[in-house]
Amino acid sequence: MKQFVCIAVIVAIALTGFKVVHLPKKRVLFDGRTFRGWEGDTLTTWRIENGTIAAGRTGAMVPHNDFLCTTRSYANFILRLKVRLTGTKGFVNAGVQFRSKRLTKPAYEMMGYQADWGAKYWGSLYDESRRNKTLAQLDSVKMAKWVKLNDWNTYEIRAENRRIRLYVNGNQTVDYTEPDVTIPQSGLIGLQIHGNGVTQVTYKDIDIEELP
Repeated sequence: MKQFVCIAVIVAIALTGFKVVHLPKKRVLFDGRTFRGWEGDTLTTWRIENGTIAAGRTGAMVPHNDFLCTTRSYANFILRLKVRLTGTKGFVNAGVQFRSKRLTKPAYEMMGYQADWGAKYWGSLYDESRRNKTLAQLDSVKMAKWVKLNDWNTYEIRAENRRIRLYVNGNQTVDYTEPDVTIPQSGLIGLQIHGNGVTQVTYKDIDIEELP
């Protein structure tokens, strides 16, 4: 009887022209143990610490921006991760690059979209080393209610065609559609630590769902 029902369902789908929908699969980008799938200054800047990717140290000034980035590009996706930022002096800031590329001068920089992270920039969308400006930002008073200072926060980036949405701890902070058709909509993903601050940033639980 069960076999008959299954055959009947398959025949009905074929006759009505329905298509089987393949849902996107979540894939882990960081295994918690190695830098497999990532590249950057893993000798002096980036390290693996207790299952996290970390940069910066307590009491030490970060000399310049630095990025750890994926070895392959992504276009349409949902990226989820957790981030914790602490700092005592200077520009305490970090962020997540996406649809970006490495620069050659200086070699440690990246160019592209950044899901910004830090005081006055929590949950905002910045254009790093290109237009050099904040593209979209939520009211800072509202953001202060959602951000857990010096603690883990969830960050979600949804990039679908020219539309970009950011979420912090489940709350939407940005809904931006790129008006400039010359801006590339695919590229590398990068984790940032910002320079000129006594700061430390850690990232963990990084996964991605690629979208059609």
